[in-house]
Amino acid sequence: QVQLVESGGGLVQAGESLRLSCAASGSIFSINAMGWYRQAPGKQRELVATITRGSSTNYADSVKGRFTISRDNAKNTVYLQMNSLKPEDTAVYYCNAAPEPSDFWGQGTQVTVSS
Repeated sequence: QVQLVESGGGLVQAGESLRLSCAASGSIFSINAMGWYRQAPGKQRELVATITRGSSTNYADSVKGRFTISRDNAKNTVYLQMNSLKPEDTAVYYCNAAPEPSDFWGQGTQVTVSS
């Protein structure tokens, strides 16, 4: 059974940083590339960063140069280092397989950036 547990969100001011973590159980982590998604109020969920099993990365233009995705295969954990945060980064952040997510979603972690 797949479980995805996100953590590390919080309330920060613009320009500050946060580091998100996602602990994955089940086969999803070993089989797939993983990604961080986010969903802001009233908006569709979007994929913001992807990392392959070999640690190749890809980013949405909106976060490129500010966010860094990484993974620890020994710990089945994927991270998202978010620097220079902006109010428009405010959203609930989720991890999942990427670019096609599985049907299993965690509870997400709320990131709120004040101006």
